[in-house]
Amino acid sequence: MGKKVVFIESNSNDPRFNLALEQYVFDEMPNDREYFWLWQNHNTIVVGKHQNTAQEINQTYVREHGITVVRRLSGGGAVYHDMGNVNFTFIADTGDMETLNLHAFCTPVVNTLEQIGVKAEVSGRNDITIDGKKFSGNSQYIKHGRIMHHGTLMFDSDLSVVSKALQVSSDKYESKGFKSVKSRVTNIKPYAPADMDMETFKNILKQYMVQGEDVEIHHLSEEELKRIQQIQEERYNTWEWNYGASPEFSVQKKRRIEGCGQIEISMNVEHGCITAYRSFGDYFGNGDTEELQETLKGCSLQPEALAERLKDFDLESCYSHLDKDAFICLLTE
Repeated sequence: MGKKVVFIESNSNDPRFNLALEQYVFDEMPNDREYFWLWQNHNTIVVGKHQNTAQEINQTYVREHGITVVRRLSGGGAVYHDMGNVNFTFIADTGDMETLNLHAFCTPVVNTLEQIGVKAEVSGRNDITIDGKKFSGNSQYIKHGRIMHHGTLMFDSDLSVVSKALQVSSDKYESKGFKSVKSRVTNIKPYAPADMDMETFKNILKQYMVQGEDVEIHHLSEEELKRIQQIQEERYNTWEWNYGASPEFSVQKKRRIEGCGQIEISMNVEHGCITAYRSFGDYFGNGDTEELQETLKGCSLQPEALAERLKDFDLESCYSHLDKDAFICLLTE
C-alpha cells in the first residue's frame, strides 16, 4: 500500500447492503486512496460471480432457516457467513499485478494472526489455513487498474450450518458455471487466547491489518448511504442478479411423491428461465405434457413466477394427485 488508507466505518449486517457498499467504494469513491474495512453478515450464502446458484446451495435448508442468498462481483466459490464470521475488504491500485494475486493481500491476515499467537499460512489458490484446515476464503475483482480483494475469517462460525447450507443435492446438475471445492474447515477461536471474543478480535484486525499506514477514518454520509441503498435495490436485492445471472445449466431430478408416483424431470435453464422441460415416470395423467412444456418455457425459475404461470393450467391432467405447490417445489428445490 502506498496511497493514504481510508478505513470505512460500517455497521450493517445486511449482506445485500454490504456488497452494494463494496461496489460503491470500488466504482464511485476517489481512486487516489486505498480503502479497507471490516464487515459482518447475518446468516448468508454468498456465491461467486460465475457460479450457478441453484447448484451451490441446499435450497430447502436455506428457505427453512431464513438464510439470505446473494451473488458478489468477484469469482471463486460459495461461502457461508454468520455473525461468528468477519469479512475484510481491500480496494487498491493493481500496480504491477497483471493477474490475480491473492497472496499479497492474505499475508497481512497471517501476520495479524501471528500477533495473537495463531500460526496460519496461505494455502493453495485462495485459502488461509490453520493445521491444514481452511478458515478463510478469498477472491478478487479487477477493473480499470483497481483491485478489490475480500475474504472471510471464520472466528466462531457454526460449522454445522456451513456444511448443511452448502450441501449439494442429489439431483444431477450439468452447468457451465464453476463449482465450489469443498474442504476441511475450522474456526480461529480454538487457537486464539481463551478470553478473546469477536469484538476483541475485530479490534485487533483493525489495529494490525493496516499497521504503519497513514489511516483516515471515514464515516458514510447520508448521501452516500442513499446511493449504496440504491445500488442494493437495483442489483443485490434482485432475483435476476442473485439467481437469474447463473450460467446456463441443465438439471435432472427424480422424486417419488406420495399418491402420484415417481416423476423424473429433465430441465434446461438459461438466464434463470426454463428453456426446455420434459418428464418421465410411473405417474398417471390423461393430458399431454407437451402443453405443460410450452407453458413453462420462458418462465423464470422462482416460485412466484411459476405459480402465476400455472395459475390457470390443469396440472392434474398431466400428473394425477400432484398439487401445484408440490410441483413448484419439485422444480425449484
